[in-house]
Amino acid sequence: MNTAIRPYPVVFLALGLAIFALAQSAMPKMTTVEPAEAKAGDQCAVTGEHLEKTNVKEIYLTDGKEDLKLDIVEQAATSIKFKIPAKAKAGRFSLMLMTADKSPKLIEQPVKLTVQ
Repeated sequence: MNTAIRPYPVVFLALGLAIFALAQSAMPKMTTVEPAEAKAGDQCAVTGEHLEKTNVKEIYLTDGKEDLKLDIVEQAATSIKFKIPAKAKAGRFSLMLMTADKSPKLIEQPVKLTVQ
């Protein structure tokens, strides 16, 4: 009887965990926005991780009830520049992103912007 442990299950488990970790690390995340206060027509920039077009399809201002799509001017892995639309109402909003997955998800970010 052969009692040797085959390494295959361990290799497949390690590979599976590596793929899972890689998929988790590509989750887009916004960390700061400059300026933190803006008016309609102003351009702002948000910084963070994994913000390129392959991860982020759209960004929004949200108050939890209404969402306003923002016009993306420039997009890179660590930043997105956007313009505040003319129809933006005054108030304090969270930024929210839509992922570029096959099943897009809206993810509210811990970044706030005040529209004057």
